[in-house]
Amino acid sequence: MRLDLFVKVSRIIHRRTLAKELCDGGKILLNLHPAKAASEVRPGDTIEIDWPLLTRRYRVEFLPENRNVSREKSRELVTLLEEHRKEDLF
Repeated sequence: MRLDLFVKVSRIIHRRTLAKELCDGGKILLNLHPAKAASEVRPGDTIEIDWPLLTRRYRVEFLPENRNVSREKSRELVTLLEEHRKEDLF
């Protein structure tokens, strides 16, 4: 499954276009490497997202069979591994 679609289906990011923009800006890493939106995601991969105020790293547990995933099921697709808050710059 494509990275931009997976982060939308898993509800890490709520819009696929935002996921694409973050990938294009180098803000999403797949297995510690900058990822393109079309990169293939597999179970066991790590996804790291660099937000303005925090960085989160997830592990992909499994891929959904289709794009229609319930809210409860979407929480099972990934496991949050790390979360780092960034210090205020002011």
